Amino acid sequence: MTGIIEKPRHSETSNNSYSTRPNDMAALGVVDFADCDQCSPYPNRWSSIRDHISAPAAEFMGAFILCLLGCGGNCQANLSANKSVSASPAGNAVTSNLSWAIGLSLGVWISANYSGGHVNPAVTIAFATVRGFPWRKVPIYILAQVLGALCGAGVVYATYFKAIDIVEGGSDIRTIAVSGNLFATYAADYLPSVSAFFAEFIGSAMLLTGIFMFTDKKNGPLPAGVLPVGIFFVILGISSALGMDTGAALNPARDLGPRILTAMVGYGGAVFNFRNQYWLWCPILGPIFGMIVAAFFYDTVLYRGLESVTNRPSEEAERHHLHSCAHTKRNGAAGIV
Repeated sequence: MTGIIEKPRHSETSNNSYSTRPNDMAALGVVDFADCDQCSPYPNRWSSIRDHISAPAAEFMGAFILCLLGCGGNCQANLSANKSVSASPAGNAVTSNLSWAIGLSLGVWISANYSGGHVNPAVTIAFATVRGFPWRKVPIYILAQVLGALCGAGVVYATYFKAIDIVEGGSDIRTIAVSGNLFATYAADYLPSVSAFFAEFIGSAMLLTGIFMFTDKKNGPLPAGVLPVGIFFVILGISSALGMDTGAALNPARDLGPRILTAMVGYGGAVFNFRNQYWLWCPILGPIFGMIVAAFFYDTVLYRGLESVTNRPSEEAERHHLHSCAHTKRNGAAGIV
C-alpha cells in the first residue's frame, strides 16, 4: 500500500529483538526515502506536520530576526545617547540602518528556501497580485509575519526595558516621542500627511524593484546566497537616503507588530491614534500600493516570465501555438516515415 513503509519481518524464534541490533539501526539511519516511489515521503509523523507549517514558520522567523536586529539597533543607538544609560553613545543613524539591513538580509536568508523569503506582507500581496502567488496562502503568511515582528520587538523590549525606564523617567512612563518611536515608525513633525505616504510609497517601490531585479533571470543567473546580500544593499540604500521623513517602514509587519507590542506594554492607544490612524494609511497602505505599482511597472516594461499576469498568452496566441505545434509534429512524423 502506498504511503506506508512495511517494516522488515523477523523470525519468531530469533533471540535478538529489532531494537537491540545496532547494525540494523545503523543501516536504518542511512535509508533514503526519496529513492522509493512506494514509500512515504515522511520518515515520521513530525516530518509530515513540519511540511505543512514550514512556510509560515519560515516567515515568522524571518520577521522575528528583522525586528530583533532592527529594533535592537534603534534602541542601542538612541538609548545609549543618554548619559544616565551609557558614558558614550553605542551607535548612531548609520548603525541603525545597518541593523535593519542585516536583519532583513538574514530574515530573507533563513526563509527563502522554505517560503520564498517574503518577510513582508506588501511583498506577499504584490507577488499574489502580479506573479501568481496563491491567494489562499496570503492570510497565513501575513499572520506569521506580523507575529514574528511582534515577538522580535518583544524580545528587544525585554532586553532594554531598564534603559527605557531611565530615559523615560520611570517604569510607569511611556511616551512615543522618547522611546515608542524606537519600535514603530512615526512621521516627522514637519512632514505633511501626503508627503509621509509618498515617502513610504516610493521607498517600498524601490525595495520591490530591487527584489525583482535580483530574481530576474534576464539579469544573469544569481549565485547561491547572493540574493540576501543584494537585499542588504537595497535596504541600506533606501534607509540611508529616504528614511529621515518616516523611518522607512517599507513593511506593514515591521511596523504593525512592534506597534501592537508598544500598545501592550504601556504606550496605550496613542500609538494608533497618532495623526488620525497614521499606522494604517502610511506604513501599511503606503508599502502595499508602492509595491503593487512597482511590480506592474517592472513586469510591463521589462519582465518576460510567463508567471506574470502581464505576460500570460492571449487566447489567439494559444490557438496559434497549438496550431503551429500540431503542424510541426505532422511534418516531423512525415519526415520520419
